[in-house]
Amino acid sequence: MSNSEIEQKKPTPLRCLVGASISGSLGYALYLLTTSIAVSFATKPVQSTNPFVINLSAAVRTLVVGVSTLATCLFAITTLGLILLAIQLVIPSFKQEEDLTSRENKK
Repeated sequence: MSNSEIEQKKPTPLRCLVGASISGSLGYALYLLTTSIAVSFATKPVQSTNPFVINLSAAVRTLVVGVSTLATCLFAITTLGLILLAIQLVIPSFKQEEDLTSRENKK
């Protein structure tokens, strides 16, 4: 890899915030989907007297809501991490500016 390719792949605060906005919007859409699934399952009880069918449907419903919740949390954590990375990338630039101004004032 050349130096220009490496420079292009470095994270920047703007890239982090764009990624966070994409991840956040997907996480919000998954949150709405998860809520819709949970409400749908809660309002439509299983129409059976067979205990095996009731237990199996409860397990499947739990699995569906759990996987949807897991995906929602994954996107939420990714969004938070990207925002924190953007903040972490911005802080050293402020420190460098402070160092430069303090050095110029000492001269």
